Formats: sequence, structure tokens, C-alpha cells
Amino acid sequence: MQSALKILFTLFLGLVSLKTVAQDSIPKFPVDSLYREDQFYIGVTYNVPLNLPSGGNIRGLSGGIQFGFLRDMPINKQRNVAIAIGAGLAIDQLGENLFIGETTNDETIFRVLDGNVDYTRNRFNMAIIEAPVEFRWRTSTPSSYKFWRVYGGFRVGYAYYYKATFKQSGNTVNQTKIPEFDPLRLSATLSLGYNTFNFFASYSINPFFKDAVTIDGESVDMRVLKVGLLFYIL
Repeated sequence: MQSALKILFTLFLGLVSLKTVAQDSIPKFPVDSLYREDQFYIGVTYNVPLNLPSGGNIRGLSGGIQFGFLRDMPINKQRNVAIAIGAGLAIDQLGENLFIGETTNDETIFRVLDGNVDYTRNRFNMAIIEAPVEFRWRTSTPSSYKFWRVYGGFRVGYAYYYKATFKQSGNTVNQTKIPEFDPLRLSATLSLGYNTFNFFASYSINPFFKDAVTIDGESVDMRVLKVGLLFYIL
């Protein structure tokens, strides 16, 4: 999963460079008064786990990459207000100190790792198929490729893959079956920016785990805040 994130991040940087050059070299076409901002998108984020149990904190690599396509549907005459729907994929990794394992009776263990536990890796990885919906406002015109945008919305997703990984000297624990995990992922999103680069933020509406408690009896209500850059490709 970590190598996949590195490869996709390299691809992201390459597309940004290509897009910047292309905008200055593409010949001008006749003005289209019925234009739409149909777009492919790709972005990178820094993922911040929230609502961790007492003593929980970020540790190690915590980030993600996303890509997909959005269909733009203007709803006013100027075509600068629109609704967009689409489909995409998000690959996320959370690095924190919440250990997820299981007992000999196949019951899930949630435990916050303190300083007395020596380990090299504790991560939670996910791959999510998403359906984004956006309400869009922009300063675009039929002849301008550069404009301000504010896109707010939500995403409905399904985590078809997930894995909790814990590593320490002489011991590795991989959990790919966690009954408490909720594969239905709901998030609120916001992207804003000018021209090529856009700030992106996403917040988990629902927690990752249902009816989950730590070994100390504390509720596990973990969510995530993603912040990063989103790049739209016309």
C-alpha cells in the first residue's frame, strides 16, 4: 500500500506539470456558450485521525491519494453555478497508535499503545470506491480556462479493502476481518482555489467502527480529516 501511494503521488506531480504546460500551448477553439466543466480529478491528502480514545495520537505515515471523474451540470444561464456527480477511488493510510487485533475467540481488540510498547509500524489502510456529489460556484466564462472556484458537497463510498497492520521485532499482526468496521463511508467535502491548484478538505460523517470499545471500556469513535491539494483536469 505504501509503495502504491508513492507511485500515484509521482503520477500526480507529472500530471500537474503536464497540465501547466498544456494550458499555454493548446490552440484556442471557438467559444462554446453551452460549456460544462466535466473534469477528471486527482489529489493528495494528509490524513488526520480524529476522536481517538484517550492517549491516541498520530504516529507514522498518514496520507492518501484520490482520483476520478465528475460530470458537470450547470443550473443557471451564466453556467457558473452547477451540480456535479461522479465516481472515483480513494486510497488512504492512517498512522496512529490504536492497535487492532483479536483474541483467541475471534473477538476484536482495540488498545491504545503507550510508551511501554515498542513497535515499528501501526497502520490502517483502506481502498474506497466513491460517488462524489458537488454544488459548484465559479467565476468561469466560455472563453476562460482560469477562474476561481468553490465546490462543496459530500461523498458516499464503500471500502472494498481494509487492513490493520502492526509490526514489532519478531511479531506481525494483520487484521483483514474486523466485524466492527463500517465499510459504508460518508464524508463532507470542500475544494476551493484558482486555476490549477485547489485546496481540498474532507471530514468523515460516520465513524469507522460501530459499537467498538477499547480494552479499557472507552468508545472508539475514530473519524478522519483529510486536507491537501486537488487537481482538476478538463
